[in-house]
Amino acid sequence: MAIIVKLKKVIAVIFVAVLVVALSLGVRFSGAYAVWQGGTVRQLPVYSVERQDKNISISFDCAWGVDHTDEILKALRIGEVKATWFMVEFWAEKYPDYVKKIDNAGHEIGTHSSTHSYMSKQNAEEIRLELKTSSEAINKVTGKEVELFRPPYGDYDDELIKTATEEGYYSIQWDVDSLDWKDLSATDIAMRVISKVQSGSIILMHNNGLHTAEAVPIIIETLKNKGYTFVPIGELIYRDNYTIDVNGRQIPSKYF
Repeated sequence: MAIIVKLKKVIAVIFVAVLVVALSLGVRFSGAYAVWQGGTVRQLPVYSVERQDKNISISFDCAWGVDHTDEILKALRIGEVKATWFMVEFWAEKYPDYVKKIDNAGHEIGTHSSTHSYMSKQNAEEIRLELKTSSEAINKVTGKEVELFRPPYGDYDDELIKTATEEGYYSIQWDVDSLDWKDLSATDIAMRVISKVQSGSIILMHNNGLHTAEAVPIIIETLKNKGYTFVPIGELIYRDNYTIDVNGRQIPSKYF
């Protein structure tokens, strides 16, 4: 057992060494990039993006109910903001009218899995099925292909990110958590977001948070006044020539 552990460490060190050399030689990588973190090699989703243009993204996870969704859509329309919505398959199937309403408003839609389970406990075949059927449920309504994926609960492992990447998905996390699901006041939600945002941030919110709809206008107005521009996540991220650092920040090749 000790020999196996030592061998794994040696392999990891060799991998990182090769990686460093490759980067120094100008080799470019894309996809969910394996990074050195705490002595291990990991696959990471995109938590945020290295940008200097003050572009940011606001996203909404859709899994339970639609009670406040119209109010959120209204706030986004008034604020002239396009967001990214991550939908669970059973939600999309239960509320196809809202899938269409969100799509028709010009927002971006990604998958949030099929069953909203802890996908790090699934094997590659189960992961592929979740991604396939959930994306098909969205495509059936919008006629558009799905390329963004957010793991339920923010739970993931190497197998999940690797499999999602192989299936053509960009795995997306967040670096600004509104905690709106805790039913904080609109002011508290807004202040949490506003105080943590930086250029390239991805904001996590939920379509059915009790005070989310009230917080959205405050967030939009305040951050716009600070010079930020809201874009869908698909426009925020880089598609190639990038790496991902240990914090999940996507960094374009011009910075390394």
